[in-house]
Amino acid sequence: MCGILAVLGCSDDSQAKRVRVLELSRRLRHRGPDWSGIYQHGDNYLAHQRLAIIDPASGDQPLFNEDKTIVVTVNGEIYNHEELRKRLKNHKFHTGSDCDVIAHLYEEYGEGFVDMLDGIFSFVLLDTRDNSFMVARDAIGVTSLYIGWGLDGSLWISSEMKGLHEDCEHFEAFPPGHLYSSKTGEFKQWYNPPWFNESVPSKPYEPLAIRRAFEDAVVKRLMSDVPFGVLLSGGLDSSLVASITARHLAGTKAAKRWGPQLHSFCVGLEGSPDLKAGKEVAEYLGTVHHEFHFTVQDGIDAIEDVIYHVETYDVTTIRASTPMFLMSRKIKSLGVKMVLSGEGSDEIFGGYLYFHKAPNKKEFHQETCRKIKALHKYDCLRANKATSAFGLEARVPFLDKEFINTAMSLDPESKMIKPEEGRIEKWVLRRAFDDEERPYLPKHILYRQKEQFSDGVGYSWIDGLKAHAAENVNDRMMSNAAHIFPHNTPLTKEAYYYRMIFERFFPQNSARLTVPGGATVACSTAKAVEWDASWSNNMDPSGRAALGVHLSAYEGKSVALPSPPLKAIGDMPMMMGQGVVIQT
Repeated sequence: MCGILAVLGCSDDSQAKRVRVLELSRRLRHRGPDWSGIYQHGDNYLAHQRLAIIDPASGDQPLFNEDKTIVVTVNGEIYNHEELRKRLKNHKFHTGSDCDVIAHLYEEYGEGFVDMLDGIFSFVLLDTRDNSFMVARDAIGVTSLYIGWGLDGSLWISSEMKGLHEDCEHFEAFPPGHLYSSKTGEFKQWYNPPWFNESVPSKPYEPLAIRRAFEDAVVKRLMSDVPFGVLLSGGLDSSLVASITARHLAGTKAAKRWGPQLHSFCVGLEGSPDLKAGKEVAEYLGTVHHEFHFTVQDGIDAIEDVIYHVETYDVTTIRASTPMFLMSRKIKSLGVKMVLSGEGSDEIFGGYLYFHKAPNKKEFHQETCRKIKALHKYDCLRANKATSAFGLEARVPFLDKEFINTAMSLDPESKMIKPEEGRIEKWVLRRAFDDEERPYLPKHILYRQKEQFSDGVGYSWIDGLKAHAAENVNDRMMSNAAHIFPHNTPLTKEAYYYRMIFERFFPQNSARLTVPGGATVACSTAKAVEWDASWSNNMDPSGRAALGVHLSAYEGKSVALPSPPLKAIGDMPMMMGQGVVIQT
């Protein structure tokens, strides 16, 4: 991921202002340590910090059209850039960068070209012919982007909040799937797929259609001129990404340059579920596996850095970001600049354990829609910023536009969790890759119960965080929490601890408004909490809060005990944890 910063229409075009823009742009250099660039046209400044993945030699930014009247600063990857170049036969490109097509597409099609881009991106485009500009962000918000307004009438754009929060009177997250045009002064939604209105689809489930769509999504993301690997926790999602990558790597340009053997990476506390499962999958796939261990104290020591980089006080995001942050530093030290990751699957297929309690297919489908729309505030934010903190790029094939359209067009009845029929969470995805002739994964991995990343790295990680917070936040502080933090009042000592750190880095009201709030259990939306009355007394984003579902549900709460004997249905293991629920 690169870092972009733009100041547009400011009242100051002095050298001092240019120096200030450069100073703020340097705050984003962790995102793009390979090169820095700045362009000034009158009272407009476009700055860029580059992480070179495609065409490292000549793809420095900002980028231009032929006569340099159109200027672009971009953070992202355009996977269909070669196809788009063929449609721009009358244009001359200055670089081999995948993002070089943007200025030329604008020249050819105007602002309506954004939906032609297949990839992840945030960009600012300046048309110096009339001093107009446009800003756009990718469909789901995989790349991070903020917009702000200065008292002098200027408009600011930054990949991260830290690039603009001190200089703007108000700022907010730039909405995914939207563009902003200076010609209208308004946002316009360019991404509006059929599932967006949340009406219940009816397409029958076809396993091969899901398999083909996801394989395509992974293969297009193997585009790279630098060494890359996969994040491999041993769970279903990351294991499928790794399996498909291993199958298709040999035929790519990257394999010819860097070798055909895939590198995989896993992080966890000593003896954690993810380390064990990740190693097993790596051995099955034949990857060069790198296992990183951290201690609870290592994670606690990194919390301030994590909050500064990820720019949130959301509890579940910080819990999961910390191990990813630590792992990203290790990965980058090995010379790897890009990784594929498994974010998005749980939102699309209802993979979180609380989906077991979905009352009907309409509620199930609408919750998946809500979860996908909110990804830019949670898992996308984590995957983007925790890796970018060390100049590492994360690509997420589950959030491919075409794959989402395929998966979200399914009749949600096929996604419903029905243990009595052997259908556990994400059954439609598991079944799509259950190939007897050429297995993608071992059966017990293909049907492993969902573990949230913050749980899978080791259960004592979250328990350790709670204990540390309890040592630093006392009861008197909690009794005044609603007065100190009237917006998104922290309800636990852990949340209060994170909030104190966040407010120190980002004290503005606009900053605290960028972070989501509301009731949640096991990563649910507030609406889904209504599915089970008992959840209102057990508000925690950990998967272990899914009482009666998770094998290691919190002690002292409802615990699911399997009804013996635990049998398989056909060759498919019954959902672990199925059975009666008793109060302990």
